Amino acid sequence: MSRDTVVAKRYAKALFELASAAGKVSEVEDQLKLIADALKQDEETVKFLSLPTVAPEGKIALLKAVFGDNVSELVYNTLHVLVTRRRQSIIGDVYEAYTKIAGEALGQAHATVYSAKELTDQELADVSAQFGSITGKKIIAQQIVEPALLGGLQVRIGDRLYDGSLSGKLDRLQKSLNSKAL
Repeated sequence: MSRDTVVAKRYAKALFELASAAGKVSEVEDQLKLIADALKQDEETVKFLSLPTVAPEGKIALLKAVFGDNVSELVYNTLHVLVTRRRQSIIGDVYEAYTKIAGEALGQAHATVYSAKELTDQELADVSAQFGSITGKKIIAQQIVEPALLGGLQVRIGDRLYDGSLSGKLDRLQKSLNSKAL
């Protein structure tokens, strides 16, 4: 585990505790997602935030100009601490860690559902319900279409992969046949 990941977890835990006390856990998560997604897409802003010649107040002023009222004072304060301590590069990591911490505390888990074709909202809800009963958590599913699967589904929850895809079954069958042929 990298040092940045450990540091991001500490910031995320502190932010979660403050958000929990204020009753704004999911709002803060949404705001962090907004910021992390925006920074992934805008390299110029990332470069500006990393400039050592720009004062932290200028960087925060830019973030406030960009996000305005879409971000709470609680999140701005966290960003201020990150920028002041020259840790703006871990904002995305803080979001990821916060999501995990909030999910654990709220009994939720994020799942990525890979399928060969687009699932309907009802099918995705059914998959979420099925894996919710397996894990004992409320599953928040995100779908990715992966035609190489041929059919079936793969579901990733945390670091665990449930593979019910046709391509996965064919791979397992091939390995089984190869091991018996030896």
